[in-house]
Amino acid sequence: MAGSVLVDAGFLIALLSRRDRHHPWAAAQSPRLAPPWKTCEAALSEAFHLVGSRGRPSLAAILRRGAVVVAFDLGDELDRVLALMQKYANVPMSLADACLVRMSETLADPVLVTTDADFSIYRRHSRQVVPCMTPY
Repeated sequence: MAGSVLVDAGFLIALLSRRDRHHPWAAAQSPRLAPPWKTCEAALSEAFHLVGSRGRPSLAAILRRGAVVVAFDLGDELDRVLALMQKYANVPMSLADACLVRMSETLADPVLVTTDADFSIYRRHSRQVVPCMTPY
């Protein structure tokens, strides 16, 4: 398995919401992924918003347990993140997606666990595919 497991909002939502179409896939992947899973504050913001009031306690519990940790400082990476967003403006690339792509460039042996097909378009270090686990 990868040295750095990155998770996006889509994976977290699928894991926590039995109504999500990717829930069976996310539930099957989670035991195979050694914690802590790394993410960024932008992805957590998306996840908290999208899981709604019913899912917030479960997401908070994952954070409190340390199963998911924030491992990114946007202030330190702002220029590179904004450059990625500009490069992929036609997609368009969200702030969370840009942070996760940048994380994949800075962490050792990364794999991004995601339900977002846009990560197949994005490139790390300009030309490298972002290593992903997806339900597709």
